[in-house]
Amino acid sequence: MAFPPHFLDDIRARVPLADVIQRRMKLQKRGREFVGLCPFHSEKTPSFTVNEDKGFFHCFGCGEHGDVIGFVMKTDGLSFPEAVERLAGEAGLAMPARTPDDIRREKKAKGLYELMEAACVFFEQQLRADGGKEAADYLTGRSFDNRTVVRYRLGWAPDKRDALKIALMGQDFSEDMLLEGGLLSKPEDGRPTYDKFRGRVIFPIADRRGRIIAFGGRVLGDGMPKYLNSPDTPVFHKGHVLYAMDKAAEATRPRAGEETAPVVVTEGYTDVIALHRAGFGGAVAPLGTALTENQIELLWRLADEPILCFDGDLAGERAAARAAERALPLLKPGKSVRFALLPAGEDPDTLIRNQGQDAMARVLKAAFPLVEMIWRMETANRSSDTPERKAQIRAALRTRGFEVADKTVQQYYLAEFDKRCQEAFTPQRAQQGGWRGGPGQGQGFGRGKFGGGRFGGPPRRGGFTAGRWQSGPNGGPNGGQWVEDTGVRTDGNTDVMLLRQQQVLVAALITHPALLDEVAEEFGTVSLPSRDLDGLRQEMLASVGLIEPKDGESEVDTEALKNHLHRKGFGPAVDRLLGRELYELWPFVRAGSDIEDARQGWRQIFDRFRQRDAGSGIDDAVRALAEAPSERNKAYLERLREERERLNEPDNLD
Repeated sequence: MAFPPHFLDDIRARVPLADVIQRRMKLQKRGREFVGLCPFHSEKTPSFTVNEDKGFFHCFGCGEHGDVIGFVMKTDGLSFPEAVERLAGEAGLAMPARTPDDIRREKKAKGLYELMEAACVFFEQQLRADGGKEAADYLTGRSFDNRTVVRYRLGWAPDKRDALKIALMGQDFSEDMLLEGGLLSKPEDGRPTYDKFRGRVIFPIADRRGRIIAFGGRVLGDGMPKYLNSPDTPVFHKGHVLYAMDKAAEATRPRAGEETAPVVVTEGYTDVIALHRAGFGGAVAPLGTALTENQIELLWRLADEPILCFDGDLAGERAAARAAERALPLLKPGKSVRFALLPAGEDPDTLIRNQGQDAMARVLKAAFPLVEMIWRMETANRSSDTPERKAQIRAALRTRGFEVADKTVQQYYLAEFDKRCQEAFTPQRAQQGGWRGGPGQGQGFGRGKFGGGRFGGPPRRGGFTAGRWQSGPNGGPNGGQWVEDTGVRTDGNTDVMLLRQQQVLVAALITHPALLDEVAEEFGTVSLPSRDLDGLRQEMLASVGLIEPKDGESEVDTEALKNHLHRKGFGPAVDRLLGRELYELWPFVRAGSDIEDARQGWRQIFDRFRQRDAGSGIDDAVRALAEAPSERNKAYLERLREERERLNEPDNLD
């Protein structure tokens, strides 16, 4: 049901955020905020802050952010309505009145939940009856002991046409309800309905609250289909649920000071159970379909980078490629997926049984990021021995990059693909003399196997490098080298004025710390490719509320912030940044200048960045459309142009 905005505001006003959070973790008062060890990732130095006045929490280490409702959802594994209902009870607020339609839907859902529970009990009983011996022997052969059978509520559907139907209708459940719950099938020729699950080992499927909502059945022997799942019903939508989600939510629930279990997505019910028994409690599985957008969003509620683990065969290779394509457009800052590839012919169940949990741990530890997966998909076994073929590979990668909807993440993907192409296509001096490069020799064009497939080669090392190109003796690129940048300056590919404006956004907040808290959220969204600038930005944001003002002062001054940055190892970067060159071009950056001038100047430059992002995105989109004409690239270009028109406003910076 939808909640009125004023009702949600009342909850936020009546339930103190810090009180709710302190039930889970220890907080310490620092200035106007609270700080503590983040409950969402393992850390030794506090980076988790709670701003009671503004009603939000934020972690500068992992990026988690939200209000009291979001915190309860994340830590207790609740849906939005469930979290609202719990907090409303704490606040002493009555839930909004339900409409007649709400009441009818809830009554129907309650009846279906009761039906599915009764069916689950029936299947459990049948497994323990004489007729379930074959199924029990099968489970024993898979090393499933009685404790496992009980915990996962495994069962058996007798190979009879109406065993479940007779049992449940004898408990006053109607035939129509059994049809609606997906437990019966109805022939089109008018013959009597019959049990959907027959002669199968049953795996009950639960929602996040542990309520049974559907079933999966595995046939014994060589019958087809091997696995059969419940159809969609009013309480079950296969693309919105993951098998064992309730158990994974408990295993991955954040606990202050403890490292949470990794979230692992595998392909089958028995694989999930095997992973849980081996200590990987965050394992889940989709329900007989490719991973959906909704399931990816569910995974991100458990972990920022869930690991997608695929079998070492051709089907696993195809599933990995589909998952990569599905996840790419959904990426957000800090939210992605990683890929773990099993040895050929193995799945998690067989690998653990044959080689033990350490072998599985090694597979998960070797998981590589989505950007690497896309690189392999577009470059594996493709020749780059001509300019045309190089251009084809680059165009394919840029098309992939433009599929990312989030502008910031998209820019980094495009930059990373360009960088990888540059490294792969440009010959380099080998350390021991000679030349290396080209297909099969440079990084990223591996010829190895992925379960007999095509995504070969080990993960490519490296990432975004802050530095500059130092020319060779003749001024050209040959014989040159990449020099690690130790200062805050252009890398040779970035417009100098753009870099100066990035410096201003950081410097103005060092010399006017009072503005830092005011613009913190906007400051966190600025793209700063320079390693020094980005490091300064992160430390400055992390210092909000941690630095105590001088005695008698209400605000932190410039010297206190500079001293803090020096203690954190950023002294040389700060000293290089705060120079006469910036002061001459932008006087408001100088310490002691009018704070209102600094506020207006900072926001002018920030707005300019917003406009520039829209404009640069259009340039990239035009190139992508020229390199790879498609309706998707055309539609993306049109959206960017509309965005630029909305943001187009006059500025006086030039």
